[in-house]
Amino acid sequence: MATKLQGFEFWRTTLKGARYVVAPMVDQSELAWRLLCRRHGAELCYTPMLHAQVFVRDANYRRHNLYSEVCPEDRPLITQFCANDPEVFVQACLLAQEHCDAIDLNLGCPQMIAKRGHYGVFLQDEWDLLEKMVNIANEKISVPITCKIRVFSEIERTVQYAQMLEKAGCQLLTVHGRTKDQRGPLTGVASWEHIKAVREAVSIPVFANGNIQHLSDVEQCMKETGVQGVMSAEGNLHNPALFEGRSPPVWEMAEEYLEVVHRYPPCTLSYVRAHLFKLWHHTLQIHQDLREELGKVKNVPDLAEVSRQLKVRCQEEIANGGENVGNGGELPFPHWICQPYIRPVPKDPVANGNMLSGSEVKAVCHKRSLSQDSDGQSETLSKNQLKKQARNPYKNFCNEQRQKYMKCEQCGNPKGNKCVFNLCRACCKRKALKEVADCFTHHLMFKTKAERRKGGVEEGKTDAVPEDRNRTVLTGARGHPFRGGHIRRLEGKTFSIECVALQRLTYGISKT
Repeated sequence: MATKLQGFEFWRTTLKGARYVVAPMVDQSELAWRLLCRRHGAELCYTPMLHAQVFVRDANYRRHNLYSEVCPEDRPLITQFCANDPEVFVQACLLAQEHCDAIDLNLGCPQMIAKRGHYGVFLQDEWDLLEKMVNIANEKISVPITCKIRVFSEIERTVQYAQMLEKAGCQLLTVHGRTKDQRGPLTGVASWEHIKAVREAVSIPVFANGNIQHLSDVEQCMKETGVQGVMSAEGNLHNPALFEGRSPPVWEMAEEYLEVVHRYPPCTLSYVRAHLFKLWHHTLQIHQDLREELGKVKNVPDLAEVSRQLKVRCQEEIANGGENVGNGGELPFPHWICQPYIRPVPKDPVANGNMLSGSEVKAVCHKRSLSQDSDGQSETLSKNQLKKQARNPYKNFCNEQRQKYMKCEQCGNPKGNKCVFNLCRACCKRKALKEVADCFTHHLMFKTKAERRKGGVEEGKTDAVPEDRNRTVLTGARGHPFRGGHIRRLEGKTFSIECVALQRLTYGISKT
């Protein structure tokens, strides 16, 4: 067994001194996207974050998310896991180590799902657990262990955190210069000062993550922090040619991505759709009809057709107004050029190197306004409510003005609108059964069934069958008719079944 490389030797030899890195992105850094980015300057890629416990338990999950994506062109590659149990993490690493060049432990995911699952950045205060996880994995697996972290608001604590992971056996550290609370509308600016402090305090390679939108940002970050490489996530999604220093037309990247998807199937439809939404983000703000179409189509060829229509419209716009139009005065380039999406600055921005404390950050996180306008609608609707409103323009989200349902006279649940007893279905069923009555609203036919039984055959008495040459009775081997087992003979040969269910057909059929 070859000696496992460590630290800078691992970075220089196995990772080939990678400087331009594509971040691990859930449902976004799949094989097709990684190959596209490698064509345009990326030197190292990560898999999407995989759940260690599911990876160990589910063979289909392993095959779909890693094994089926093994490709000689897709190296060097680091597989990232989220985990909170040392034994489970090691088992997942052992199952993945033959298909990648290193294993990364995700300690940076700030999303609510990570909080519920107790992984990602929500483990950053449990140093004993993290030290144990990294240490055991470093001893038992054949590839190096790396970690991706977020910073604390205090630089000193962040440095201590990084040194603890290095001592436990981490061979490469990626530092995202934002705190746990900096996400969504409070994303703010990443602190390169924290990253620089970590780089100066450890003796392993460090990658920086945050504030990377152009190649010039990469160069500036490496100069200011002294890191070995720079990782990009959102900037890469909007411009996969970022590491080339180019801003090509969107359709060029979209067409090339779709070609890679076609060449390396299968690729999940939702991944392809999400990438096209990111690439065409600025154009789709103008062509809303195609935005809706892109969200509705059900296969990759139809997604490609919507992308082609966007290309045609952009080229027509260029032909009509020249290449200097289309940016609306807000974008640095026309909307059909690959360029980053700049998040709106929060009310109290977090400045580079001057970060807010957790309590201060939470103080500026306000709930959505509940004030009502003249129509009773809230001033701001959520994304899900906007989607529902698009499907049904008359939908009312105001609780006070929603339709009030009439209550059941017995239990208080909503009653059937046309129930003959003014009851809900459960109460109506009890009353209809007791009184042998019908309720067409709730599809209860006790009276009708009783009348049919009176005019039909009593079980065990075939003499009660009325004379009718067009009717036959299904009987068993002992001559007993089936309950409700009448069938009508049409034209002497064709029969139509009148009963709901024919039981014990194995007894045979005879005519009487």
